[in-house]
Amino acid sequence: MSKPTYYITTPIYYPSNKLHIGHSYTTVAADAMARYKRLRGYDVMFLTGTDEHGQKIERRAAEDGVTPQAFVDHIVDWIKDLWKTMDISYDKFIRTTDKEHEETVQKIFKKLYDKGDIYKSEYEGLYCTPCESFFTEHQLVDGKCPDCGRPVEKVKEESYFFKLSAYQDRLIKHIEENPDFIQPNTRQNEMLNNFLRPGLEDLCVSRTSFKWGIPVEFDPGHVVYVWLDALSNYISALGYLQADDANFKRFWPADVHLVGKEIVRFHTIIWPAMLMAMDLPLPKQIFGHGWLVINGGKMSKSQGTVVDPSVLVGRYGSDAIRYFLLREIAFGQDGNFSNEALISRINSDLANDLGNLTSRTVAMIEKYFGTLPEVQEGNEFDVDVQKVVKEQIAKMESNMEKLFFNNALEDIWVIIRRMNKYIDETMPWVLAKDEANHAKLAGVLYTLSEVIRIVSIMIEPFMPQTPEKIWAQFGIVRGELTAWDSIHQFGALPRTVAAKKGENMFPRIDKEKELAILEAAVPTAESKEEAKAKDNKKAEAKKEEKVQEVSEITIDDFTKVELKIGEVIACEKVPKADKLLVSKIKIGDEVRQIVSGIAAYYSPEEFVGKKVVVVTNLKPVKLRGILSQGMVLCASDDNGNLVAVGPLGEMASGAVVK
Repeated sequence: MSKPTYYITTPIYYPSNKLHIGHSYTTVAADAMARYKRLRGYDVMFLTGTDEHGQKIERRAAEDGVTPQAFVDHIVDWIKDLWKTMDISYDKFIRTTDKEHEETVQKIFKKLYDKGDIYKSEYEGLYCTPCESFFTEHQLVDGKCPDCGRPVEKVKEESYFFKLSAYQDRLIKHIEENPDFIQPNTRQNEMLNNFLRPGLEDLCVSRTSFKWGIPVEFDPGHVVYVWLDALSNYISALGYLQADDANFKRFWPADVHLVGKEIVRFHTIIWPAMLMAMDLPLPKQIFGHGWLVINGGKMSKSQGTVVDPSVLVGRYGSDAIRYFLLREIAFGQDGNFSNEALISRINSDLANDLGNLTSRTVAMIEKYFGTLPEVQEGNEFDVDVQKVVKEQIAKMESNMEKLFFNNALEDIWVIIRRMNKYIDETMPWVLAKDEANHAKLAGVLYTLSEVIRIVSIMIEPFMPQTPEKIWAQFGIVRGELTAWDSIHQFGALPRTVAAKKGENMFPRIDKEKELAILEAAVPTAESKEEAKAKDNKKAEAKKEEKVQEVSEITIDDFTKVELKIGEVIACEKVPKADKLLVSKIKIGDEVRQIVSGIAAYYSPEEFVGKKVVVVTNLKPVKLRGILSQGMVLCASDDNGNLVAVGPLGEMASGAVVK
C-alpha cells in the first residue's frame, strides 16, 4: 500500500539581497510541517527555491558589473548555506533559471496562447520594478507603490495579456465554496472585497523593455512576466509538461502554499486563474502568514531593520531560533521580533523548562540507581500525568493540521511543565532516603523518562537537533522508540533505563550582558536619540495644526448622515501604515470592512469586541489599496487623546443612532 502524499511549498525567494529572519520564518514553518508529516508516515515533497528573473535583477547585475546569471549564482549559494544552517530539510530546491523550468514556462505560455487566454496588445501604465508589479493610478499611495513605498515608472510597450478578468466569477465561486482555500479568513475577505468583487483587469504577462527573463518561444522579442514565470515553479518542479511527470501525477494539487501576506493576491488570484485556464486542479490551501516586524514596521534593509538569522544561529543554535520563531507568534498574524523576547524564551522555555526537566531526571537516575531496576511501583500522580499527556498529544496533532504552530508547541509545553510539577509532587530526593521506597522512586524516574521520550519525539519537527541529544542521555537509538506512533503507547520505553548526563542543551543566558552584545550585532530597537527626535517631530506637527472652523448645519443636513451601531469582530494593522487599522465590523446582518486612523490608540486585540458608532452611508474609498466601507466615529481632546464613540448601554449591532 502506497504512502499518503503531502506537498508543501514556500515562495521562491528573490536573490538580490541576503535573506533576513522574516524569510527564515516562512521556511522554518514549512520545514516543521514537512518533518511532522514525514514522522506521520507521509510521502512528502517540500519545495523551496529562488525567483531569479526580472528587470530589477538585470539592473542590479549591471550595477555590479557582472552578468545576471553570475549575480544570482553567488547569492543562491549563500541561500542554500543558510537553509543548511537552519536545518531546512527541503526535498527540492528550484531555480527559475533551471533549464527544465524555463522550458515548462514556455510551454505553459504557448498553451494559454493557443487556447486564446493570452493575446497581444500594448501596455501603458505604471510599474514598480522592485516589486515587479503593475498598478493603476488610483492604487498608488502618494504617487508611489502601495506595497513598498518606492517610486513607480511609466511604462509603454508591446505586451501579451492574460485574460485574468475572464476568471473573476469562477475565482469568487471557488473561494466562497471552499472556505479553507485562503487562510486565515482575513486574507480571504481582503481578496474578495479589495480585488475580486471590485473587478479584475487583464494581466500583462510579457515585457520587451529588458532581456533577463524567459523568452516567449514564438515571439523572442518578449520575455515572460516574472510572476507568471515564478508561480509556475510549483508545477514545473514536479515535471509538468516534461518527459518525466511522475511527481506531478503523484503530488499535485499542492496541500498548502505558505506565503507572506504581501504576496497573497498573486497566489490566490493570478495563480488559480492560470491553473483554471490550464484545466488543472487548484492547490488545496494558500496560507498567508503575517510578518515579523521591528518597531511596528516590516523588516527593511534600507532602514537598517533586518536581522541576520546566521548571526543568531551562531550564538544560540538553530533549534533555539526555530523554536522562538514558531512559538512566539501566532502563525497568520504579525509578530514583533526583539532580542529581549528571544532571550526570555530561551531562558524560560528551553533552559528552565525542557533543559531543567531533562538534566534533573538524568542526574537523579545516575545518582540513585545508574540503571533503573525492573521492580517499580506507581504513585497517586501517575494517572493524572498519563491523562495530561494523552490529551495534549491529541491537541498538538489537531493544531499541527491547522498550521497553528505556536499552539502545538504550547500543547507540548503543558506536558513539560506538568512533569516539572510532578518532580515537586513526588519528591524523589525524599523517597531516596528510605530503601523501602526505592521501587516507588524507580517508578517516578521511569515515568519522567518515558514522558521525556514522548516529548522528544513531539518536538522533533520544530527542533530536529535536540531529540538526538536527549536520546543519547537515555540510551535511546532512532527506531521504534522514536517513531511517532510510539507516543500513543505509554510505557514503550524499556524499564531498565540507563541514563548518562550529556551536554547542557540550553545554558541560561545572562540577559543584560547578552542584550548589550546583541544590540551591536542585531539592532531591533530605536536608539533614545531616534525616539526623542520622533517625539519632537510629532510635537511640532501638533503645534502647526490649524483648528478648522465648524459651520452650522440644519437638521436636514444632519439627517443625511446615516449612523448605526457596529460590533468589531476582527481587526489587524495595515502594512506600512503606522496609523491605520483595518476592521471587520458587524452592522446588523452585514459585515463591513473599515479602515481607521486609530492604531496609535488601540491595538487590534483591544479593538475587537468593541461596539462603535459607524457612518454607514459614506462613499467607499481605498486607503493604501484597501477598500474602506464607512467611518468609525471617534472623539479627541487637545491633549491628543482619542477614543472610539460607542453606546453607553447594551445595544444590538445595526441599531440606528438618531
